[in-house]
Amino acid sequence: MAAPGENLKVNADRLWGSLMEMAKIGPGVAGGNNRQTLTDADGEGRALFKAWCEAVDCDMGLDQMGNMFATYSGTDPNALPVYVGSHLDTQPTGGKYDGVLGVLGGLEILRTMRDLGIKTKHPIVVTNWTNEEGTRYAPAMLASGVFAGVHTQGWAYDREDAEGLKFGEELQRIGWRGDEKVGARKMHAFFELHIEQGPILEVEEKDIGVVTHGQGLSWTQVIIEGKDSHTGSTPMAMRKNAGLGMARVLERVDKIAWSHAPHAVGAAGHIDVYPNSRNVIPGKVVFTVDFRSPDLDVIKDMEERLRVEGKEVADEMELTISFEKVGGFDPVKFDETCVAAVRGAAERLGYSHRDLISGAGHDACWINQVAPTAMVMCPCVDGLSHNEAEEISREWAAAGADVLMHAVLETAQIVE
Repeated sequence: MAAPGENLKVNADRLWGSLMEMAKIGPGVAGGNNRQTLTDADGEGRALFKAWCEAVDCDMGLDQMGNMFATYSGTDPNALPVYVGSHLDTQPTGGKYDGVLGVLGGLEILRTMRDLGIKTKHPIVVTNWTNEEGTRYAPAMLASGVFAGVHTQGWAYDREDAEGLKFGEELQRIGWRGDEKVGARKMHAFFELHIEQGPILEVEEKDIGVVTHGQGLSWTQVIIEGKDSHTGSTPMAMRKNAGLGMARVLERVDKIAWSHAPHAVGAAGHIDVYPNSRNVIPGKVVFTVDFRSPDLDVIKDMEERLRVEGKEVADEMELTISFEKVGGFDPVKFDETCVAAVRGAAERLGYSHRDLISGAGHDACWINQVAPTAMVMCPCVDGLSHNEAEEISREWAAAGADVLMHAVLETAQIVE
């Protein structure tokens, strides 16, 4: 299982050009992208990816969750494929690289193999996982979760967006519901390239992050109810202000996360206030608390303390409060052999690198449950992600794709 030589590199200009071409689909308002899952823009992005894959003689598979699988044949028809990929969907105000780099970096591997006549024993499959972001349809990593058996397909189909549109119906509407049974595919290994979404690699001037673990995640939806009333004519002592209750709970969230420093984090990203009028005291708020840690016991402690301390706040203010866990996954330890392949590739290529714990969830976190898995990360400017100002350099993209390619080709076994 010889590793490829260090002179083997991807076509950096072609990779960058593909990223820029995909970014034209579902443009944002500030230089990024709004290509949310199962929208018309998502369908258009999928069509472009399919055309690019077919241009390198790939067979495109499509399962019942809309997951796309572009297969580049190996020399052994009985060898399980090596999978590589990420996602093409974005946040409503997303960047051009989150997820997309991993999909198009995988495509660039196949293009380079075709250019140089490289053959591998194992087939290589480039994957676009549906609804990784979880913005339009919660939870995140929905389709890879169904693939890994974490969620049922029927439950996923019934997820509704803010307008009440169901996942299954929208998947059918845009024309990307396949016939293939979800999870039927078996994998030799899976690799995912992603931008760091954090500042460590850039600050430490490292080219590559070798991801050894993924933080666990817990999403708890909290509903606090008080009473709508006029902001001007309701005496302070007679108010039942759900917005103030939320503020006090979120202060507790911050303290809970700090109590498990430095690796635990917590905040609320999704907040709805009702009736959301300038002159009405909020009578109801709905928000989601996001706790993360690489330690499962810490996550459980933070969840329990949120419920206990949130109830204390509500009782003190004569408000009602309810909690529902709406998403999450346990901390992840990636496969040591796959991680070693990533680390060895960075070393052979002469790229500076360091081990990382991923602070964000990725499809690799679910696929790790059904196949040996590892992740490669490249820096991003100021660690900024889920923002239209998200930025990476052409050199960072190429370095990440180079390491990805070497790890994949070593695992897929180049045939001389």
